[in-house]
This record gives sequence, structure tokens and C-alpha cells, in this order.
Amino acid sequence: MAMRKGRKKSQLPECYYEGYLEKMSFRDQTSQKLWTCLCGNTLFFFSDKRDSDYLDKVDLTALISVEDDDNPDNETYSTRFTVQLRSGSLKFIASSTEARELWKGFILSVGQLSVPSSLNLLPGQIHMMGDAVHKEQERQADISPSAATDCTPPNTIQSDMPSCFFEVPRLEAELLLEREASKGNLLMRPGRSLNSYAITIRMESTGAIFKHYRVLCDENEGFYIALAEPVFGKTLQDLVDHFVKINKDSFKPLVIEAHYDDKICFISSDKESGERTLQPLLASPAAAPHKHVDEKLTTTEAEAGGEQKSSLADMEYDEKESRDSSAVASSSVAPPRRILMPPSPFPRKGSVASPANNQGDSRKLRNTEEQRRLLMPAISELKLKLGQKLKLQD
Repeated sequence: MAMRKGRKKSQLPECYYEGYLEKMSFRDQTSQKLWTCLCGNTLFFFSDKRDSDYLDKVDLTALISVEDDDNPDNETYSTRFTVQLRSGSLKFIASSTEARELWKGFILSVGQLSVPSSLNLLPGQIHMMGDAVHKEQERQADISPSAATDCTPPNTIQSDMPSCFFEVPRLEAELLLEREASKGNLLMRPGRSLNSYAITIRMESTGAIFKHYRVLCDENEGFYIALAEPVFGKTLQDLVDHFVKINKDSFKPLVIEAHYDDKICFISSDKESGERTLQPLLASPAAAPHKHVDEKLTTTEAEAGGEQKSSLADMEYDEKESRDSSAVASSSVAPPRRILMPPSPFPRKGSVASPANNQGDSRKLRNTEEQRRLLMPAISELKLKLGQKLKLQD
């Protein structure tokens, strides 16, 4: 929980009651013990009694009820109570049963501006709560507009809403101007009451100085700044321009441009460690650019190009068809298989030599006779060895 750098504890409204409380919302699993101060109609939470910067706050303007937590399953059920607001519910644990009754009484008194009669309180405690109710009524009368009118409430978006308008409360406006000091030192925000606005200004001296000006609705369907000498304007932008015109070097409206991401990201979880990290989505491959026809081509050139493409396509189609037909023919009519025979030096029976080849045939016969004469000794030797081998087998 971040510490708020806003008004110090001494700058907060009068404290009606304070003490330690354990705060826990319905979303939380554990409670946190904090020093709690009821200042005005707001609960401020500090980490320690001596701290001056608060950690969190709860506005009791939208208070609905304060009830006991009588669930006997909880060991501390006698000190528990629940604060029901329009925005949600909060659970608290007091230090004792008496402290719980006091917290309930002060919260109801300030939130409803009346002392509750259903609580078990002592006369002195009831007197303290009555005093707190009286002081809170005076405080709210001082901050409310002196002449309330039935003009458009600030939560209605208007067409002339200034660009320096922010939906932030008083303290958040100061923090925003402190953080964005380089972008501007003036902003407009909703006022405390339903029918008002406010202008917050930050100036530099020995330190940062903040000024707040109330903007109210005018009877003539306009607005005015509630000063000793009121400044009137038809629109809220006119009132912002009034501050800029006073001294252009002193006041600059705060304008923060929204940030837009240029990449799509997603949360990725590591399978081994379980750590979740923000990962950018990989860009998809760029689509192939479309080919646009040059508009400067004449009709004749376009037709010629079309005929050339058509003729090339026809040639490719004919060539492909011929290849396919030849492949089909070769696959459908298979050649007969032949037994491979070794070449014979003698001519086969039935072969008839033509007269044109008589001279060549005579040469072949002479060569054959000579080869036979040379091979006869080897053949005789082989026959002899074969006969000896057969005798040995017998």
C-alpha cells in the first residue's frame, strides 16, 4: 500500500475519535492493524500513531449502515463490525468490545449527522458524539455553497468541458499537479457538493503552494468563481481562460495526452517456475503486396499482352498434354520380356546372310576357326579333369 503525499495530519479536519483498528475488505484474506482517525466524515489510516502521511482513507458520505459481526465461528466476533457503503463493505476488528461500540457510535453519528440511540453507551460518550455531530454540521455548512441552485451537476459531461478537467478529489488534484508539474499547474475538478466545481492551482515559492477556488452555477445558466469579486463566465472554459489571461507566464492548464500502445501484449506463464510476465505478440508475416495494373497502358497494349499470355499458356498446355499421353501410352503397352543370352561366336541357325555382307561374313568365319583352334587344347584339358573328378566320385 503506497503512502499518500497529501495534506499532513495537522491539515486534516478535526479528529473526533482515533485508535487502532484492523481493516479488512472482503477481497482481502488477512487484516492489517492500522492507526485510524475519524477526521470530519472520513476515516484516515496510518501505519503508526506518529506518522503524518496516511496510507488510505474511506469516505463516509455514502454510509448505509454499521452492523455487528455476530458470527460465533470467529474467535474475535465480539469485537468485529461491518461498515456498509454504497461502493462496498469493509470489515473492522476493534481492540475491545467497548472500543467497537465507540467506533460504531462515532461512525454513525458523523455519517448520519445524528447520535444513534440503539447503542449501549455511557452518558459521557453520548455527549461526545453529540458534540461531534454539531461540529460536523458546522464544517459541512462552511464548505457547501451559500446559494445552491438547480443547475447541471458536475458528473454530467458537457460539450464545453475544459481539457484540463479531471475526475479527482482535492488531495488527488494536488498530487496530480505535483507529479505533472512540467505539463501544467492548473486543473478543474468536481467540487465537494453536487452542484459545484473547483479550480486547483499549484505555484512555486520556497515550496509548493496550492490554491483552491470554488466554481458555482449562475442563475443565468452560467458559472462564476466564488471570490470577493465574483468572476462570471458562460462556460467553464471561460473561467479557465480567465486565469490564463491574468498572467500567461504564471498559469498553464494541465493537459495529459492519453498513451496508446503500438504492440499487442499478453500475459505468459512459465511452465517450470510459474512466473507470469508480459510478452509482446509476435507480428504476423506481412501479406504479399497486390499487383496493380498500370492505368497508363493503352487498350491495344493490354490486348497484345493478353494474346501473348494466352499463346504461351496454350503452348504450355500442349506440351504438358503430349507428355501425359506419351506417359500413358508407355505405361499401357509394356514391351515383352527377353531372356538375355551371352554373345555366341557362331551364327545362329536360320539366319541368312545377305549378299552385301558376304565379305564381312567370310572374315568372321576365319576368325572363328582360328579362335576354335586356339581353344581346343584348353577344352581337352577341361574334359580330362572333369572325367577324373567323375571317377573319384564313383
